[in-house]
Amino acid sequence: MTDLLSDYLPIVIFVALSAIIGIALLVAPFLVSLKRPDPEKLSAFEAGFEAFGDARMKVDVRFYLVAILFIIFDLEVAFLFPWAVAFRDVGWFGFWSMMVFLGVLTVGFIYEWRKGALEWD
Repeated sequence: MTDLLSDYLPIVIFVALSAIIGIALLVAPFLVSLKRPDPEKLSAFEAGFEAFGDARMKVDVRFYLVAILFIIFDLEVAFLFPWAVAFRDVGWFGFWSMMVFLGVLTVGFIYEWRKGALEWD
């Protein structure tokens, strides 16, 4: 049992060190920053000009379509590389599972194409 726990010791140290660094980076700005608010610091600033409009305005659907398109290709790459590495081990079931997965992604891609997400005017 101690061999099993000693195998996980580097992972525990890594997670603990990551948590300590993360918490330190979150707390440090509150400790070292100057707290002298003035009207200029408290004013809303947006790309060099005063903020305008409502934050809850409607967004063009093409932004969502581009996000879906990104997810389609991101998922494809994330699953295609490990599948290609283990291609000989997965057999026919793994092959046809990936073909179904790619088919679903292709349907999503065709939907994006028909909706005009690839044509940005």
